[in-house]
Amino acid sequence: MSAFTAELIGTMFLILLGNGVVANVVLKSTKGNSSGWMVITTGWALSVFAGVVIAAPYSGAHLNPAVTLGLALVGKFAWDQVGWYILAQLLGAMLGALLVWLVYKPHFETTEDPLSQLAVFSTGPAIRHRLSNLFSEAVGTFVLIFVVFYFTNPELGEEKTPIGMGALGAIPVSFLVWAIGLSLGGTTGYAINPARDLGPRLVHTLLPIKNKCHSDWPYAWIPILGPFLGAAAAALLYLLLKA
Repeated sequence: MSAFTAELIGTMFLILLGNGVVANVVLKSTKGNSSGWMVITTGWALSVFAGVVIAAPYSGAHLNPAVTLGLALVGKFAWDQVGWYILAQLLGAMLGALLVWLVYKPHFETTEDPLSQLAVFSTGPAIRHRLSNLFSEAVGTFVLIFVVFYFTNPELGEEKTPIGMGALGAIPVSFLVWAIGLSLGGTTGYAINPARDLGPRLVHTLLPIKNKCHSDWPYAWIPILGPFLGAAAAALLYLLLKA
């Protein structure tokens, strides 16, 4: 499997299971309806596990443009591969979101609240305050990237393992994402991943969903810029401490 394919498929599984747990909680007449934030954060942590297991041996399992950018900024990833990784992640996120819609299509049709439908695809703030929301996304991503820097050892076993979230296996990253969701995710829904928000939001815009509302594009720049800022800040601190 090529690195591009691994990032695409790994991100697809990440979104299929991650957005899938949101669908199970917020859509009408599902088995998991109204089961709450603990279920969502646990589901997202396990979705990271699945994505990392698939992609780690082939691409390092970035599954997130902010991870790719952060690793490139500290010299752990080649800049000429950044664009390809991000493209694969965006396409994988879109495909995963499409699959969630297909699986839960009857529930989308019976869910009259358009904002609940949108929540399956993209994040949104609990309190809309652009500067605070941007800061929340940046801090959550900062934690993710900074910790990833300290458990990305390129030499594992007899072969060189690609750098990324899967460099030490899926379990540590899953617990890290779970911790971020439980501790910092309550403000914006913790995108901490531009592809995770942008790809599914595009799919929401394109799909013929009954009762669909706008895709909240005026907010969409926050879960894109915030994670990139957080990744840059993590890279800067890592380089300062390493010097």
